[in-house]
Amino acid sequence: MSPLPATIPALVRTRVRAAVRRPARLTPEETASRALTLRLVSLLLQYPDAELVSARDELGTVVAALPDTDAAGHLARFTDWFAAQDAEALERHYVETFDLRRRSGLYLTYYLHGDTRRRGMALLTLNQRYRAAGWVTDGGELPDHLPVVLEFAALAGPGGGEAPLRQHRRGLELIHTALTDAGSPYRHVLAALIGLLPPPTEADREAVARLVAEGPPEEEVGLDPYGAYGGYGPDGAHGPYGSPGPHGSYGNGEFAPPGTFVPPTPARPTEGPR
Repeated sequence: MSPLPATIPALVRTRVRAAVRRPARLTPEETASRALTLRLVSLLLQYPDAELVSARDELGTVVAALPDTDAAGHLARFTDWFAAQDAEALERHYVETFDLRRRSGLYLTYYLHGDTRRRGMALLTLNQRYRAAGWVTDGGELPDHLPVVLEFAALAGPGGGEAPLRQHRRGLELIHTALTDAGSPYRHVLAALIGLLPPPTEADREAVARLVAEGPPEEEVGLDPYGAYGGYGPDGAHGPYGSPGPHGSYGNGEFAPPGTFVPPTPARPTEGPR
């Protein structure tokens, strides 16, 4: 146990900090609404294949029925745009936004660890967290892919389920900044998500500024750290280094030279909310 603060002002500061860190207690209705919002964000950040595009009306209806919150407003603005685009335009915009721009890629551990050995351990730790909670992914995506992380958060709840989102808050802020700078409507989806998280600290803002200026850490590594996630081998089919991106393209290397990091093929979208 840590020693008691020596002064009354210190005690006040300690209790204020504890209150800020302590998550608010949610009613069952608020918890269910939060889980639905997270699942909607997960769906809307997935590749707009024929199945997802065909569900646009249903998604819009579900978003319109959400409680009147900032997150719901952001999602409504996005689904209005999403419903108005043709399928080919949606696919092209998604690839240009998430596959070809490294600053708005959806693989969260990249922003924290870059292409270093620590990233391999972070992926393993995240996968172990999923398994410990009794949740096993289908292996179609790396465990740090944002839609996967969001699906886990929706299923496991605001405490431990959302811990990976809080851990990668700075990466999420960077993605939102990149989407805003690019004028992408996907910025509304990230804004809806970020609004559910605790406010950023000054240290968070400084770290995001450094990421924008310098990019994530760099280190020359092989493929071994990714070996535990089968299918990402040196044959290049899903290889994260020097191989085609999810939809047949290479990243443009906003943080590093082209080819040093390209995400693997996206998984099939999860079933929409009922």
